[in-house]
Amino acid sequence: MSRKRKVIITVAQTGNFQGKAQNPNLPEQPSEVIQSAYDCYNAGASIVHIHARNKDGKSCNDPKVFAEINSGIRAKCNIITQNSTAPATRPGSEADDGIALLYDDSIRDALPEMCSLDTSLITTVWEDLSFIYRWERDWLIKHGLRMKELGIKPEIELFNIESIEDLFQVLIPAGVGRLTDDPNEPINMTMVMGMNKVSQGAISYTQDNHDFMMDMINKSRGHCSVNVTTMAIASNQLHGVTYGVLKGGHARTGMEDNIYYGYGDLAKSNAQLVERMARIIRELEMEVATPEEAREMIGLKPR
Repeated sequence: MSRKRKVIITVAQTGNFQGKAQNPNLPEQPSEVIQSAYDCYNAGASIVHIHARNKDGKSCNDPKVFAEINSGIRAKCNIITQNSTAPATRPGSEADDGIALLYDDSIRDALPEMCSLDTSLITTVWEDLSFIYRWERDWLIKHGLRMKELGIKPEIELFNIESIEDLFQVLIPAGVGRLTDDPNEPINMTMVMGMNKVSQGAISYTQDNHDFMMDMINKSRGHCSVNVTTMAIASNQLHGVTYGVLKGGHARTGMEDNIYYGYGDLAKSNAQLVERMARIIRELEMEVATPEEAREMIGLKPR
């Protein structure tokens, strides 16, 4: 049996910001997202982080679009579905818009295995729009417990130092982060680094910031088991995520985080980005976790 460390690759194929105008290869419509997820699964991804777009390619929070994507992906492969709960970038969008899928009984059979749970108070500016995302403590507890009720594992996104303190001092004690009451069940989190260019309240990516946040997580966790994924935005993605893997974490790649493969070279597909990450992990004498292995590591039931 191999003793090499298993690394989980998450692919974020399309976000709330960049679109085909920035990279025509970015998937937007459900059929594109489904096929891209299947290609990423074959390239080595264990988790697909999903955003929804409307027929015009604009970000949305329509539960039925998420359900169509989730069902289509499950019909093709065993990859773990992780739906975003970030509000769409449209006028008047608020935090509650992002969690609509948790309260729509019509899509109960097409819910994801995981959802993101964004923390902290963030102000984001995109083009001519400005948002204040009020992910307040009571809000996070309420909807984090709703995920637990539905059997959805949260991927807790940490944008800054304060969100780490909130996670360990407020959210976990309130029951958020696990599917069961077993204290040995791991907490899954992503360090979101580099959103500071558009989001006030988000930390920039540097190796020092990465180490500072990891040190704080390790000092705060006590006996709590954790899985930590590094997310680095734009030009920091490749070396930032690789550094995170070297420091013992998991990897996130995909066009939500960087539409380029290299400087001035647009990515041809999300699978291209996953293939590179998988190759790097193997070159570093580690192994890429399969979806089945990732479920066991995360604390999800086998599919």
